[in-house]
Amino acid sequence: MPQIIVVNQSGEESNVEASEGRTLMEVIRDNGFDELLALCGGCCSCATCHVHIDPEYFGKLSPMSEDENDLLDSSEHRNEYSRLSCQVPITGVLEGCKVTIAQED
Repeated sequence: MPQIIVVNQSGEESNVEASEGRTLMEVIRDNGFDELLALCGGCCSCATCHVHIDPEYFGKLSPMSEDENDLLDSSEHRNEYSRLSCQVPITGVLEGCKVTIAQED
């Protein structure tokens, strides 16, 4: 079970266990990070689960879909390491990855 580091909007870091087969959004939400709203529940129809992925890990993720890219375009806080956490499956390659919850728009 991979361990990931979640950084909240205040900059506080927490280590969490991430079960493979779930999404990053589910893991963050289920570990009590209420600032990750995830309003659509993981359907890739909002951008309220926006996170910034550690640059060392970003290239290891599956490519971003056009829908995800379009939704992220609506965020003032998008950067080159932005992803919607509902679109990031948990796999062993995320072991030790630092994920920062993006500021709300």
